Amino acid sequence: FFCSSVSVITMAPTKRASTGGYANSGGTTTGGAAAPAKDQTCLRIERMEADREERRRTMKARKIERAAEERRNIAAGNPGDVDFIGMVRRWREENRHTAHPRGDPPSVVVAAAGGGSGRSETAAPKICICVRKRPVSEKERTKKDHDSVTCLHPAVTVHSAKLRVDGITKYLDHSSFAFDHAFDENTSTEEIYSHATMPLVDFVCAGGGGRATVFAYGQTGSGKTYTMGGIQTMVAEDLYLLLGEASRANDDAGTSPCSHDDTSVYVTFFEIYGGRIQDLLNERKRLKVLEDGKGEVQITGLEEFEAVDAEQFLSLIDAGNDKRTTHATEANDTSSRSHAICQVLLRDKKTGRLRGKLSLVDLAGSERGTDTKSHNRQRRTESSEINTSLLALKECIRALDGKLGHVPYRASKLTLILKDCFTSSLARTTMIATVSPGASSADHTLNTLRYADRIKEKKVGGSAASGGM
Repeated sequence: FFCSSVSVITMAPTKRASTGGYANSGGTTTGGAAAPAKDQTCLRIERMEADREERRRTMKARKIERAAEERRNIAAGNPGDVDFIGMVRRWREENRHTAHPRGDPPSVVVAAAGGGSGRSETAAPKICICVRKRPVSEKERTKKDHDSVTCLHPAVTVHSAKLRVDGITKYLDHSSFAFDHAFDENTSTEEIYSHATMPLVDFVCAGGGGRATVFAYGQTGSGKTYTMGGIQTMVAEDLYLLLGEASRANDDAGTSPCSHDDTSVYVTFFEIYGGRIQDLLNERKRLKVLEDGKGEVQITGLEEFEAVDAEQFLSLIDAGNDKRTTHATEANDTSSRSHAICQVLLRDKKTGRLRGKLSLVDLAGSERGTDTKSHNRQRRTESSEINTSLLALKECIRALDGKLGHVPYRASKLTLILKDCFTSSLARTTMIATVSPGASSADHTLNTLRYADRIKEKKVGGSAASGGM
């Protein structure tokens, strides 16, 4: 198709007197044999054809390489866009050195009353914010939803997949947050418990009237209930172990932490659903929240069940979890639509005085307004009440660290019930924010991390864009 645009110019041959031969404009003759040189246009055409063939070979090799890489990603359980997965992998390799060693939880010695030797227990910070990333689920693999979250303790980074304005070039937008602990998908619930909850169990069992609360917060389907279920099991094991150890220590040294000899364990389990409070251990009986003249919050009708050992404790927990309200949503077929609150009360056997309280709160799954478009009126009302209570909870936890002079615990029933956990000078709080790794959940994950970040406001380098294909 190039020949149609080329003008061929011919020149009349000129006769050479000396040799009797002829000379062409494109070359010379020797003895009458002509060898014309190639036109520059033809040379360019040949070069273009060679470049085209080289590009075709490169593209073919690239397709074979991408197919092999996609098979490797699928075998590793991380299907999805090969380009984005490659950019995330390279970012992790470049920033792997930024991860800090977690180490063992710090320990302090709590002095015993009466001059005893005391006992060693884990120090509990006033507010501890942790993030747990769950593994990629089978549902996400089916949708080819690649892993877009990186946990390099103590930082969590979300790699948001983006396209530039040309609609072709791919790049990643990195958003980083720093917390007290960042747990990746390979971290067991036991390790999370040892760093986030065990210090609170020690604190409550010290017998000084401590109030400790553990919250599990995150997008529906991110693993909140799974994490809280494991924590509840380990609390049962450690609680009775500590009480037994304290009993033996009291016999030897006369120390005063809670023990089987002088302390009884009681369990309550109720939920807040649609503004109603229901006792999950007493046939879902409706309860009322009132404040007495001393400003103490009382839940009228709530029944306390004594648990003499870990087995009875766990049976009560299982009975409460089985009766919790769940409904199907767009994100999860069995989404928790209520705040479930399990309270462990340590009471003096003689006087009934409260010596310590541990509250394990599995919060309802957070949702964005755009995710409720197909909900009926009841589901939308539920989502609105859930988000209102979560906003109030954030402000109350922030007040624990002295950032706010006023604690807005009356903003929701959830925070009103947990008033003593926010206003007591002996209050300790841990929040475990759970996140989904899928790229389609990146917006949800960012909202969860921003919520947790604003509670403690630990700053990290912000967001940056990288990559490009």
